[in-house]
Amino acid sequence: MPVNTRLRIVSVRFVLIAALIAAGVRLIQVQGVEAQGLSDRANKQRVKTIPIAAKRGDILDRNGVKLAFSVETRTLSWAPKVVKKEYERTKIDYETRIKDVAAKIKSVLGDKVDENDLLTKMRGDGYSVLVRDVLPAQERDIRRKYAEVISEAQSRREYPGGTLASNIIGYANWRSDDPDRAKHNVHGLFGMENDRDAELAGEAGSQTVDTAEGADGVVIPGSERNVRQAKDGSDIQLTIDADVQYDVQQKLIAYVAQNRAQGGTVVVMDAKTSEVYALANDKSFDPKDPQGPNGYGNPQVTGNPAVSNPYEPGSVNKIVTASAAIEDGVTKPEDTHKVPGSHKVADRTVEDAWSHGTLTMTTTGIFAKSSNVGTLLLAEQIGQNRYAEMLKKFGLGQKTGVGLPGETAGQVPDVKQWSGSTFGNLPIGQGLSMTVLQMAGMYQTIANNGVRVPPRIIRTSIDRDGTHHDEPRPEGVRVVNDQTAATVKNMLRAVVQKAPNQQSGTGVAAALAGYQISGKTGTAQQIDPKTKIYSDNLYSITFAGILPADNPRFVVGIMIDRPDYYGAANGKTAAPLFHDIASYLAQRYNLPLSPEAAPIVPLTQ
Repeated sequence: MPVNTRLRIVSVRFVLIAALIAAGVRLIQVQGVEAQGLSDRANKQRVKTIPIAAKRGDILDRNGVKLAFSVETRTLSWAPKVVKKEYERTKIDYETRIKDVAAKIKSVLGDKVDENDLLTKMRGDGYSVLVRDVLPAQERDIRRKYAEVISEAQSRREYPGGTLASNIIGYANWRSDDPDRAKHNVHGLFGMENDRDAELAGEAGSQTVDTAEGADGVVIPGSERNVRQAKDGSDIQLTIDADVQYDVQQKLIAYVAQNRAQGGTVVVMDAKTSEVYALANDKSFDPKDPQGPNGYGNPQVTGNPAVSNPYEPGSVNKIVTASAAIEDGVTKPEDTHKVPGSHKVADRTVEDAWSHGTLTMTTTGIFAKSSNVGTLLLAEQIGQNRYAEMLKKFGLGQKTGVGLPGETAGQVPDVKQWSGSTFGNLPIGQGLSMTVLQMAGMYQTIANNGVRVPPRIIRTSIDRDGTHHDEPRPEGVRVVNDQTAATVKNMLRAVVQKAPNQQSGTGVAAALAGYQISGKTGTAQQIDPKTKIYSDNLYSITFAGILPADNPRFVVGIMIDRPDYYGAANGKTAAPLFHDIASYLAQRYNLPLSPEAAPIVPLTQ
């Protein structure tokens, strides 16, 4: 054999041996040294941890009526890469099959989907969502024949009452914008749904699964493990009565429209506990059309004016002067006073709403006829410092802590900053501001024997096991003594008194047959946004009342914003609306009739 041939054979052998040695070394490296790393890399590609959504808690009224609850839904999706591989394996024509799938989805869901849109998505290359908010029964019907349609459990928030109490409840929807998938769930956007979101939402669980397409792929059935169950959210029970809330909303909307007002707000409270039974606005968010004209893009319907929009209250604030004057012994209900037609305070001259010369008025008459001049004469005897102290005791200039987002404290000027004319404004309800809830709270104080109880709107939260966690009951604040409260309450019965010879009060229309009513009317000029001074045609019309006066059960506070003051039938008063609301409350709660009618008392002489 030639030498060259032998050399070539030897060389080839060496090359083959070297290749085998290299392959063996690599095999040892892969199986031994790198085995764990490669295994980990493979696992990362096909194993992932996914969240288990918690069930959101319900929002209930005081009687257990559901105001907001969640409905389980499904989102149907499509993964074309996975589906195509399976179709190729099973000899199924892709185009024919997806037409059948789209037709089936259309037949089950009807107008909720467009068949051509479904086909466009399924013909694409990437993972896509076909349709959301599918009911579980519909999902089962579709996937019974077409299991390749991917189903993801979600939920939808339902508000069976529509706009009922929507200013309190707010709104929540499915949110998947957070990078953390564990937070993908129904979450609140505003209102109580947002303010108490963590409590309602609960805590997501988790589970480990295998996927067919890596981290974003389809979960392989039966691969679930390491399951940590979700902790469902708690229910929240409000103090609101859904029936009262509905009735008050409807009556308020009608009253605002009839009197061509810009808005209105009503609060109904328990006279003893200050639990809020109704808190209504004339404009309400519509959860059935959240992107519509009354949707979350409209701040007028997503706000809560009863706690967030303070206003100058007008004569309803005279209850502060009445309480201080009786408490301090400045006067008695039957005492008489010489009340001129006007009164000068520093550089300001204050007049009554009607022209008159000097009148002889009883203390009761000053408040029943809402005399500005008579009120200021009594306030001056009380003194500025004492008056400022009483404003604070009644809770003005302070948040109530009711439990609603966006609450404001209103505004009361510090007594050290009062000018000479300030004390000519405050006692008649100008130069300070309060919310409707604060206004109602002042009358609750008098109805509750002189003890102001901060209002609340949340009664309890309820865990999934039925455990109740009652909201702490706020401590009461003694404002005046029992006798003073009783005296003021009885004086204010004359506001609804109807009698001849100019002995009628300013709120006769609030009277309710068979029941004693205490209350107070109010009219406050608003600042003209153009001239920046008090307007002669822009007013806040208020009424606050106690039902029944002889055995208080409810307090109602009303504010009507800028009605047609001179043209509408009731443009100058909210008393008729109080009457209608009080009539409903008396019937719904079967309030006992007052044993006797309120006495007719002299107002002027």
